[in-house]
Amino acid sequence: MSGAPQSVAELGARVVRLAYANYRRRFQEITHRARWSFEQCDWTAGQLDATERLELYGRVLNGMIRELRTTLGERAREPATWVRMKAAYAGEVGGFEDVELAHTFFNSATRRMLGTVGVDTSVEFAAEDAVASLPISSSHRSYAPDAGIEDAVSRILDDFHFSTPYRDREEDVRSAAARVEATWREKAEADVEIERIDVIDSMFYRGTAAYLVARIRGGGRLMPLVIAFLNTAHGIEVDAVLMTASDVSIVFSFTRSHFHVELDNPGEAVQFLSSIMPMKPIAELYIALGHNKHGKTRLFRDLQAHLHDTSDRFDFAPGAIGMVMIVFGLPSHSYVFKVIRDQFAPPKQNTRQEVMERYQLVFRHDRAGRLVEAQEFEALRFERHLFSDDLLEELVSSASKNVTLEDDLVVIHHVYVERRVRPLDLYLREMDGAAAAGAVLDYGQAIRDLATTNIFPGDLLLKNFGVTRHGRVIFYDYDELCLVTECRFRDIPEPRDEYQEMSGEPWYFVDDKDVFPEEFIQFLELTPAQRQLFLSAHKEVLTSDFWRTLQKRHENRDVLEVFPYPPNKRLK
Repeated sequence: MSGAPQSVAELGARVVRLAYANYRRRFQEITHRARWSFEQCDWTAGQLDATERLELYGRVLNGMIRELRTTLGERAREPATWVRMKAAYAGEVGGFEDVELAHTFFNSATRRMLGTVGVDTSVEFAAEDAVASLPISSSHRSYAPDAGIEDAVSRILDDFHFSTPYRDREEDVRSAAARVEATWREKAEADVEIERIDVIDSMFYRGTAAYLVARIRGGGRLMPLVIAFLNTAHGIEVDAVLMTASDVSIVFSFTRSHFHVELDNPGEAVQFLSSIMPMKPIAELYIALGHNKHGKTRLFRDLQAHLHDTSDRFDFAPGAIGMVMIVFGLPSHSYVFKVIRDQFAPPKQNTRQEVMERYQLVFRHDRAGRLVEAQEFEALRFERHLFSDDLLEELVSSASKNVTLEDDLVVIHHVYVERRVRPLDLYLREMDGAAAAGAVLDYGQAIRDLATTNIFPGDLLLKNFGVTRHGRVIFYDYDELCLVTECRFRDIPEPRDEYQEMSGEPWYFVDDKDVFPEEFIQFLELTPAQRQLFLSAHKEVLTSDFWRTLQKRHENRDVLEVFPYPPNKRLK
């Protein structure tokens, strides 16, 4: 290709900018369809759209890479070209409302083309680049309850209306307003009045529900307000009103699928969400909105800032040593790192590719509030002194395909990063009374919820589950995970004679897909009291009938939803 280097850079920058604009247009088109799917109760279409949107970034990026190679030729692999492209691209996207996402897209392109290890700010945008040029706009509406809370709620529902009629709109308005007023009075000081209700200017859609996300202001304080809507056989209903940071945080959990919400300025919406969920990492808020690539960027930038401010070193994470993964982290950090071992100890028979496919399944699947979303990173580089000696020796000797040393640097070629939770087996040893009992009961409910979304954990050992800061039990070990519909759930046959009954080995044929639920209880390291508690509430999950019934429902494509709030938060 001929032409001055500067014109080549401008041409390359334009290719990236047009690809990003194409990505955002298609992202918004898919997101826009969520309202129609909700109003028409077309949950299959909604699921297909969710999958299509998850795959969109990679498809657009791959197409753009091919075009850059064709358009720029050999110069597409020259760092100097990308330095000039970065400057040209910054000028082209500087006025975008989602400029920080545009920068992340450029970074994805340069890392793919140049094979960057670590971070190279000469060809990648840094955090301050986005902050310096981030446009300011309004992403929410405000309502003053001058004529009372009920009137304000009614006006909000008028503005955020659906084409499908309500079952009983007036009753929903009264019930929602009564819940808002009662909760405000309970939480706020007695003489503090509600001054404004700020509402994000788009409805949030996920699964079979829609959510209106707002905050209440009064007397210098903020209170979250999330109203959940369902579309039932009788029409639209307000199903729940959530008004605590904890309840709202669970709705936006890292164990939940992404929302579909139309936003011109995601950064401003994230700031709004952060005001009502101050403990929630910014990275997770971007991911919850469907911008998982930029969420990964924020997560890594936050890690770099944390490393600058701490003297901690990476070390093994608490819990049992994994046969498939080496798990480590910083004691003061909220995330753990999981590197696949070169070889798996018996009885594990998985391959590296199978493990990666299961993590991809979790990324694409409905996580039902019970599966941790893992962020996949490549080509990270850290200073060697940041690692404990024992951890570094384990990484280099047992995960040499993923971890190498370069002088005083540790290069991690492939790693999953997940939110840190307390392993359930450790939690039950440390806690007693109501906390331990609650975890045992929620452990059983986690198994039920996973089954409801067609997920069989495969390995139900307590060490593979964890407890979040909200006390919720989640699953995080995916090497044995599969779909419920892929299993064959069987009852153990009755022995024909005493020799079979006394045999230490199965006297019946067991296929790779066979699962015997009545055996589950043998592998649970619960105390006698905890085991009795589990059986009193969840004995059903130890029967093959429970699993076969769910299999049939999944095969019939029945709509099964696990709501992100408890029954006592529902209005009816």
